[in-house]
Amino acid sequence: MSAKDIIENQIPETLKAKPELAKDINAVIVFDVSGEGGGKWTLDTTKSEGWVTEGAADNAKMTISVSNDDFVKIREKKLNAQMAAMQGKLKFKPMDMGLAMKLAKLL
Repeated sequence: MSAKDIIENQIPETLKAKPELAKDINAVIVFDVSGEGGGKWTLDTTKSEGWVTEGAADNAKMTISVSNDDFVKIREKKLNAQMAAMQGKLKFKPMDMGLAMKLAKLL
């Protein structure tokens, strides 16, 4: 599993199954993933479909920076997201705790 697979496939599948999550998040988020398998993706939950695109949008409400390995560990529940944030492995810019908590439901 890689961040690319999670962001491009699993997140859209979750949003299709639970459209209320997209409505709850209702923001443009950039994932900036470092390391092998990394890259930049934009998640736009303000749209009704086509949520994920490659590259970083200029109008993002938040940018999440994380390594590919840590992102996969968070998704697999092998790394606690709150602990990763406290350790500096998971960074939110700007830090919006409310939005971060909504994203946690998606991930």
